[in-house]
Amino acid sequence: MPRPKKKRKVDHPPKMLGFKPFGIRFCDTEHIIMQFEEYETVKLVIYKSLSQDEAAEKMAVSRPTLTRIYNSALKKIGQAFVEGKSILIKGGDFEFEKEWYKCQTCFKLIDGVKDPSTCGDCPEDDKNELLNLNE
Repeated sequence: MPRPKKKRKVDHPPKMLGFKPFGIRFCDTEHIIMQFEEYETVKLVIYKSLSQDEAAEKMAVSRPTLTRIYNSALKKIGQAFVEGKSILIKGGDFEFEKEWYKCQTCFKLIDGVKDPSTCGDCPEDDKNELLNLNE
């Protein structure tokens, strides 16, 4: 029986749920699922310019595991770009460092709130429902 997967550490969720090709309606495109840990590797290695060793340490995985996750993410990005497919970011075997919520009105990411029913930045007459991203 294979060893159970260790949960990958993800600092915080992305600000968006994914990307779609310009000029094509979302419902008319095929979707590629990018897992949260794949997004995190791209963010750490490309956006934050960390070495793969540093990124692996931040995510609490080995360097070869990070490389596999990173290569999978790059393949999905390339496929979406070349074939005109949408990317949805969801799922995976990960855990956030903190509790995260997203305001359903202004889409602001909020960590560790005391009252998860309000965002605090939206006008009071707006309905401020927060989506728990940790579930």
